[in-house]
Amino acid sequence: MGIVLTKSEAISWYRIQEMFHFHSFHMYGIIGSAVILGILLLQIMKRRAQSNFAGYAITYTEKPLRFKANFIGGVIFGLGWALTGACPGPLYTLLGNGYFSIIIVIIGALLGSFVYGMTKDRLPH
Repeated sequence: MGIVLTKSEAISWYRIQEMFHFHSFHMYGIIGSAVILGILLLQIMKRRAQSNFAGYAITYTEKPLRFKANFIGGVIFGLGWALTGACPGPLYTLLGNGYFSIIIVIIGALLGSFVYGMTKDRLPH
């Protein structure tokens, strides 16, 4: 995955800023193709009643739509992405490519996950 992220320039701060400024379709193309591929593969798996490696059937449960919680979480996620120039996916790829300042972002992401875990019972889920 790291090679694909690097070669597609999905870890580039400049590409991410272009996306948030609506100057380039590059990142929207990558994200959009991943969403479409995910939808297609999920539909195929549902229709074929796929099982996991242990032989157990893969089950799917519908989640209720929680607009307020998803909106607030999406805004926080997007702000962090825009401010750092890095989505959580390629953080370790950036570190592996020698961008050692990304350690600060990784620590912040881990700290944010910890704070969420401590406060999730009081959040609108």
